Amino acid sequence: MAERTVNVASAHGLHARPASLFAQAAANAGVPVTVAKGDKEVNAASILSVISLGVNQGDEVTLKSEDDKVVEELATMLETDHDA
Repeated sequence: MAERTVNVASAHGLHARPASLFAQAAANAGVPVTVAKGDKEVNAASILSVISLGVNQGDEVTLKSEDDKVVEELATMLETDHDA
């Protein structure tokens, strides 16, 4: 299982727009992906679950999936400021 911890770059964290882009990419990945903040882990393909994490700019989140490439692609999304 691939796992990577990243800092979220979007100026307003994972609010509606960046969370939607992230969840859509996770859903299109074709493999299960989870994202965790602290001890709360959720399905990355669910926008409501992603928003429920309350992720702010600079927060650390951990991505997990069986596919290394998917983890890297999603990590890159989170490390990009989608509010710029």
